[in-house]
Amino acid sequence: MPYFGVHESISNGFDGAVRTVAANGFQCLQIFSANASRWNNKAIEPGAAKKFQDAMTDAGIVMPLIHDSYLINLASVNPELLEKSIAAFTEELKRAHALGVPKVVMHPGSAKDDTRENGLARVAKSFDSIFNATPDVNVKVLLETTAGQGSYLGATFAELEAIIAASDYPDRFGVCFDTCHAFVAGYDISTRDAYDAVFDEFDRVLGLDRLEAFHLNDTVKGLGSHLDRHAHIGEGALGLEPFRLIVNDERFKETPMYLETPKAQTEDGESWDVVNLRRLKELIA
Repeated sequence: MPYFGVHESISNGFDGAVRTVAANGFQCLQIFSANASRWNNKAIEPGAAKKFQDAMTDAGIVMPLIHDSYLINLASVNPELLEKSIAAFTEELKRAHALGVPKVVMHPGSAKDDTRENGLARVAKSFDSIFNATPDVNVKVLLETTAGQGSYLGATFAELEAIIAASDYPDRFGVCFDTCHAFVAGYDISTRDAYDAVFDEFDRVLGLDRLEAFHLNDTVKGLGSHLDRHAHIGEGALGLEPFRLIVNDERFKETPMYLETPKAQTEDGESWDVVNLRRLKELIA
């Protein structure tokens, strides 16, 4: 059976997030390492890190993942924003290291007011600066497939590969495949033939060995719309078939899969996280 996880709030502490996902039946979790809407956040206190690690051990939670702040834009042409973004992502890696989280997933950013090629080059250069400044921080970066709205980068496999190829540290990167983002970016995974073609292309461009996580989200918007609107599993334009294909794909049986579906309760008062997890498990052959 695949490893299923979910993005969870840290409002009750890092250890509280662990207990919540475990109580809801998940094996993995994704969190923000700090307030995702603020630039300046405190370092992780050793006591909080130990409680987090102890809670994961006690609950049997594995493969923790941190999602970086949405404020960060390593492609920005604005020098002040770029400097703040580099500093903020450096701190993301340090906080992940302090918590014992081995991977941070991130959106490459927006190349507004510049070409996409220049934006991709800035992302790679920014990462080299970050990695040079953190030689003792052993945390991997997962570049996330994005919806590609406007000037936002990372909507194609080729753009993700361009970042990796331009960096002096290609081994520090993996990829997180977001089902909603990929579909609205134009990658049709709604049928068996289309699904096979997409992952064949992924393998040719990036290599399946770089695919280290999934975000499992249905989408409110359609194929090629470039609009990032997540929906519950089977409730959107993707339907159930793509998720059936993914959870039964032998190539991904060890790849963690995290829900980022809307946080809400059903009319019966049940958590939608629990409902979405049940739907995924029911798809397993």
